[in-house]
Amino acid sequence: MKKSYLFLFVFILLFSCFGFAQQKGFGLGIIAGEPTGLSAKYFTSNGNAFDFGLGYSFTSSDNLLHLYIDYIFHNKSLIQSEENFTIYYGPGVRLKIRKENSRLGARGVIGINWLPKDAPFDVFFELAPVLDLIPETRLDLSGGVGARYFFN
Repeated sequence: MKKSYLFLFVFILLFSCFGFAQQKGFGLGIIAGEPTGLSAKYFTSNGNAFDFGLGYSFTSSDNLLHLYIDYIFHNKSLIQSEENFTIYYGPGVRLKIRKENSRLGARGVIGINWLPKDAPFDVFFELAPVLDLIPETRLDLSGGVGARYFFN
């Protein structure tokens, strides 16, 4: 019964954000790391976006699925370059579905994003410390490298 409520909470959280106005597009791609899987980004404004991930953990035998959502802020002024590099950061949540007991935690992400000029994709690297809150408190770390194609 607890898993049903947890799944419903994450489902509502993930899909309630699609009502925002799209100004930069929706990107879909892959991320390799912990976890490895699908990555998506949906811009709500010029500097803010929702970042989603759905992946599998290859570092442990009892981890089945990772699902996360972050609300991220982009800062283009920290790196002065002819290329388009952006630092991003923000809070989020992660659900880690396991064979024995699932975990729900608060997540903070920081990363660097490269958007090649006149190209509809980005390349990124990110780290995300996670504080699991349910069923017990525990620190964890996620992160990886990835790329997304943007549909405009």
